[in-house]
Amino acid sequence: MSTSQIIGIDFGGTSVKLAVIEGSELLTDVMRIPTQEFDGPDPLIDAIIQKVWEVRQSFPEVAAIGIGVPGAVDVFKGVTYNLTNVRGWSSVPLRDLIRGKTGLPTALDNDANCMAYAEFKYGAGQGFSNVVCVTLGTGVGGGLILNGDLFRGSQYAAGEIGQMSVDYAGVEGPYGNSGCLERYIGNRQIKEMAAGMYREKRLDLPEDHTPEGLTSLAKEGDPVALEVWDRVATYLANSLMSTIYLLNPDALVIGGGVAHAGDLLFDPLKRKLRDSLTSECFDHLSVVRARFGNTAGMLGCSAIAAELL
Repeated sequence: MSTSQIIGIDFGGTSVKLAVIEGSELLTDVMRIPTQEFDGPDPLIDAIIQKVWEVRQSFPEVAAIGIGVPGAVDVFKGVTYNLTNVRGWSSVPLRDLIRGKTGLPTALDNDANCMAYAEFKYGAGQGFSNVVCVTLGTGVGGGLILNGDLFRGSQYAAGEIGQMSVDYAGVEGPYGNSGCLERYIGNRQIKEMAAGMYREKRLDLPEDHTPEGLTSLAKEGDPVALEVWDRVATYLANSLMSTIYLLNPDALVIGGGVAHAGDLLFDPLKRKLRDSLTSECFDHLSVVRARFGNTAGMLGCSAIAAELL
C-alpha cells in the first residue's frame, strides 16, 4: 500500500530525522531531534514518541512507522544492537518500544538497506531487478536488491561493501579485516589521502581538502585533486568488480556525499570497471548516481513499513 501515510524515521549520528511520507512524497518538512542531547536510548526514544504524537495531530491517517538505523539490526526481532556514533545503545528492542507506545505497525531496518530500497522503489534503481547500492560518506555502506527483493542475509548483515578488502595486506579494518574499502575512501580517509599526495609533490595543501573542496579544485583543473578522485575510483572499482562478478547485477546505484563529485568519480569508475569486467557483466550494467540524498533513509524505511500493511 504505497499510498498509505507513513512516518519515516532515520537515525543519524547527529540527529534523528522524521517526516510523514506517502509513496515517494514528503508531506511535511523534515523534523530533527539532536541525538547528542540525550544520554542513552530511553530519553531519545521518549523524544521520538513525543514528536510522533505531535505529528499525528495533523496527520491522523498515519498508518505505520518505518525506522532506519546505522549499525547491526535484527530485522526479525526488531532489535538494534548498536547505533553508530550514538552513545549507550546495546540490544535495544526499538521496534517493539516504538510500536508499544504508538500503537502503530512498525518496521526496523539498517539505514543502508533503507537507502537501497528507496532507490529501487522510487529512484535510480527503479525498473531493475538486481541492484547493488553503495553509499559513500563518513563510512561506506551498501544494500542489495536481488530478484526484486531486499536481500539481508541469514543474520541481516549482507551488503557491507565497505568491509570488503581491496588489499589483503592493507590497513586493518574494525573487525580485523585488512584492507577494507571503508579505510580508504571514507570522508576522513579521502582528506588524509589528499594531504599525503600534496606533501609528496611538495605542493601547498589547500585549506579545504575535504571531498567537497577536492571536487571544486578538480573542476578547476588541479592535477592533484584529479589524481585523488582517480585513486578513489580505483579503490571503489576494485571492490565493486568483485561484487559484480559475484552477483551480475543490472545496476550500480551510488549515493552519499562523496558521490557529489559526479563525473570526476563516475567517469574513471566506469572506465576501470569496463577494463576489468567481461562483456556479460559490463555491457548491460547501468552505473548511476542515486536520486535521493538525505531523504533516502526515510523514504526507504517508510516503503518497508508500508509493506507491513
